[in-house]
Parts: sequence; structure tokens; C-alpha cells
Amino acid sequence: MSLNEKAAEYWKANVRLLMLCLVIWFVVGYVLSIMLVGPLNNISLGGYPLGFWFAQQGSIYVFVALIFFYASRMNKLDRQFDVHED
Repeated sequence: MSLNEKAAEYWKANVRLLMLCLVIWFVVGYVLSIMLVGPLNNISLGGYPLGFWFAQQGSIYVFVALIFFYASRMNKLDRQFDVHED
């Protein structure tokens, strides 16, 4: 595999991971927190309506988890393509 092919595969995997994170971010931040807040408010989580919880706290937890997930996956990707830092 040439250097250009390896770089193209690395970039493709990187973009795929980024798109996955962005889709999750959109679903949690927009769909669950704004569009579906009414139906989700019929469900209670810890005494609070689920729609309210997603809008106020749940989305933040998911966003922080996404940061750690992305960093972990990128470390694996960097090692797989031998572009990691020692």
C-alpha cells in the first residue's frame, strides 16, 4: 500500500468516525432535546420529565462521553495506521 493510499484510508476512517459522532450529537442535541421533548416528557427519569432531562443534563453527559469516545477511537486509529505519537 502506497503512502497516498494509506493516507486516503486513514482520512476515510477519520471522517467516518467524525460523521458517527456528529450524527449522535445531532440526535441527542436536536432531536431528543427539541423535537421530541413533548413525547419524552411523558416519561420520568429521577422525578424529572425525560425531555427536560435530555435538554438540561442528558445532552451534556452525552457530549462529554462523545469526547472520550472520539479520543479513544482516534488513538486506536492512529495506532492502526502508524501515525500515533509516542
